Amino acid sequence: MAVEAHKKTDLSKELLGTPAKNGKIINNYFDGLEVTSTHKLLFYIIMLAYFFEQMDNWNFGFIAPALMKSWHLDLAAVGKINFAYFVAMTLGGLTGGIISDFIGRRKTFLGAILLFSVASIANGFAQSVEVFTITRTLTGFGIFCMMVTSQVYIAEMSPGATRGKWQSLTASIGFLAAPLVGLLCRIVIPLSPEAWRYIFFLGGFGFIGFIMGLKYLKESPRWLVTNGKRESAEEVIEQLTNVKVDLTEAASKVEPRVKTLDVLVGIFSPKYIKRTLIILFFVLLTVPAGFVITNWTPTLLNQRGLSVNDALTASSLLMFGVPAGCYLSSLIADKGGRKIPMAVMAISVAVLSVIFGQIKGFVPIVLCGFLMIAVNMAMNFITFSYIAENYPTKMRNTSTGIHNSVGRLATSVLQLYIPVVFAQYKFTGVYNMVAILVCIPVAVLLLWGLKTGGKSLEEIS
Repeated sequence: MAVEAHKKTDLSKELLGTPAKNGKIINNYFDGLEVTSTHKLLFYIIMLAYFFEQMDNWNFGFIAPALMKSWHLDLAAVGKINFAYFVAMTLGGLTGGIISDFIGRRKTFLGAILLFSVASIANGFAQSVEVFTITRTLTGFGIFCMMVTSQVYIAEMSPGATRGKWQSLTASIGFLAAPLVGLLCRIVIPLSPEAWRYIFFLGGFGFIGFIMGLKYLKESPRWLVTNGKRESAEEVIEQLTNVKVDLTEAASKVEPRVKTLDVLVGIFSPKYIKRTLIILFFVLLTVPAGFVITNWTPTLLNQRGLSVNDALTASSLLMFGVPAGCYLSSLIADKGGRKIPMAVMAISVAVLSVIFGQIKGFVPIVLCGFLMIAVNMAMNFITFSYIAENYPTKMRNTSTGIHNSVGRLATSVLQLYIPVVFAQYKFTGVYNMVAILVCIPVAVLLLWGLKTGGKSLEEIS
């Protein structure tokens, strides 16, 4: 850990609320301060961006059966489109992580929104599989660039005691897009063979989040301090909390900014190698498994024998598990040092996946699928907070981008094998595979992972 147990100091308590000579209070960023309505506005903007980003992220799972029918595609073709999409997410996560550590969270976040909004509209105009794959790829790049940046941004803009809560609450509202886009697809797609295009056009409403962010979004004070702009950081905190703070002591503990190569190598330095390997192992297996659940279920239900309309209806209802899971995460994320609820949710995903692979009947499929998706999303968002907490500000977004991108790269490879597993082992085999993947890294996390929940980011790093 960053310091030995007998020397450990809770920085948030050490710096919280101590009067300074200049009339300000010595403070550790937002720790211990009330989250005001002005502060919450930042989270609302993230919610809005999440909403339209998730419309673009989830819509293909619902559209794929109609696209297969309209363009006469097979399951392997869908796998290739998903492969390209997740490779682009890998690159977007890496790019967003590195760029935001150097030009700032705010600029990277806004640029990503602009990109995926334009790309989504372009998806709707595509006239061939080749063009569609390219525009879908650009969408994936922008989506994950924004997602990686926002994870770190929320972590850095939240009080230490409620960091997991705000991460999950923000997502629970934004991810309402998942069931809503499912219901929308259920209504729109049956209208005509080309009606799926209208769903992509709706992604253009992401411009609303871009405009609001352009006006109201503030740069992360932690990033500002790391880049030698302490006074600007203090101004941001005062604007958001109405409290004048002195970050001199917090700034004195910040390690100097380093080159990109040093950041990339830094996560594998002796200080961070253990936590890096544990997190990489966890995301390498759980992220691909989670995307089988969320992205392939509508298509696989259709291939299992449900009609396109019934598969869309069932999948739309299942997607209500997405915001439900994010809300569940907000209730438990800050308990058990973060890693305990991660492990509990992973085991729950495994059990429900095995059950889901075997049950039959519309109602049992919907109920079990709802719970499976809910606990999977809860696990995902606790993991997002956990990754961001394990590294210092100078490398936090780069390391978050690397970990998440590795997970997406593994997911892209798995896309090519889902049709193979389905052909050989059918529906049950696919979800048994999901259960195995999420169970394997749990023991490693519990034995050697850090406890991070409720601690100051500076104390952890």
